[in-house]
Amino acid sequence: MASRNDGHDAYAALRIKDFRSFVSARFLLTFGVQMQSVVVGWQVYEITKDVLSLGLIGLAEAIPFIVSALFSGYVADRFDRQKIMSVAVMVYLAGAILLLIFSLDYYSLLDLFGATPLYIVVFLTGIARAFFYPAQLALMAQIVPRKLYANSSTWNSTIWHLAAVAGPATGGLVYGFAGKGYAYALVVVFVIISLVLFNLIKKYPANHSLKGEPFLLSLSSGVKFVFKNQVILGALSLDMFAVLFGGAVAMLPVFASEVLFVGPEGLGFLRAAPAFGAIIMALILAYKPPLKKAGVYLFSTVSLFGFFIVAFAISKNFYLSLILLMLSGMADNISVIIRSTIIQMMTPDTMRGRVAAVNSVFIGSSNEIGSFESGLAAKIMGLVPSVIFGGSMTILITAGMAKFIPKLRNLDLTERI
Repeated sequence: MASRNDGHDAYAALRIKDFRSFVSARFLLTFGVQMQSVVVGWQVYEITKDVLSLGLIGLAEAIPFIVSALFSGYVADRFDRQKIMSVAVMVYLAGAILLLIFSLDYYSLLDLFGATPLYIVVFLTGIARAFFYPAQLALMAQIVPRKLYANSSTWNSTIWHLAAVAGPATGGLVYGFAGKGYAYALVVVFVIISLVLFNLIKKYPANHSLKGEPFLLSLSSGVKFVFKNQVILGALSLDMFAVLFGGAVAMLPVFASEVLFVGPEGLGFLRAAPAFGAIIMALILAYKPPLKKAGVYLFSTVSLFGFFIVAFAISKNFYLSLILLMLSGMADNISVIIRSTIIQMMTPDTMRGRVAAVNSVFIGSSNEIGSFESGLAAKIMGLVPSVIFGGSMTILITAGMAKFIPKLRNLDLTERI
């Protein structure tokens, strides 16, 4: 592997064995979960023919995720992070097995109860995700040294987005050509392999500094830390409000079915397009990390994200829609890497789990509740107007926050390495 001649090693984090195991396991887990989300989304829409039902998928995951988040952060800072991740992955596995059982032709549960069993499985995976997220983010900071936080965040994002490209595309294709049963069976296989790989990582010490600290005080300290730090709070809020209004992913089954007329196969490619763009950008950022003038990059790229979402809503051409979604993913990934680097650099190790949990509340609010907002807005305003409104709100909110949060706008991360 080559790296730049100026002393910056673009592959530095990947040279660490445990980090390679970590991102490989995360790739397979994400691959399976992304496959599953495409199949579940198409299956729910086939059953209900209702745009709001797609938004309810996000709500079904967001409720347990957000309710559990602060407690899961405390757990990640108090107990063995690898064990927490293993248990969470086993819950993902149980959910995938249930979906496989539901998909069998002779199994009539979906005929009796409609999409309700699918929502229940999504609810379970919301709990698993609540505990997995802060544990994995805190563990990653233990695996790599501080000077590699930006590099590890870039590669972690790259690997995640690789899976987010391959997973939806594979899910849509397998569902379209072989059926949902084969798709869910593949999900089970990928989750099992990821569980094995996570357990190959060497053991890192659990944080015992919370012993003797009152539970409620410990639980709230992550929230207090975030709300006292204008830079972290601003970065999390910007992401939350931007994606809350600007996310169009939840509505992609409807665009695929009723606007672009491309079926489940086309849906897989639409779902993969933002992640494909994010991979391209992540590979660029591995060589040129967005540390200098990070605040300017952050606000600019979130505004671009909103613009590309508006353009996607207007498009009636499948290939143009793919390009616009890809561009939205490129813009979004710059902000993702900057936000992740900010959190890694500004959070003490003893609080990583709890701060990551607060971050997960913001992410859950933006992604899953954003899916519900998208479904509700589409029900009230119509599909295309609702997405145009959401993208426009993203641009307006970003402009307002850039004016009122000068510390974030002027942030230069090269001064903190």
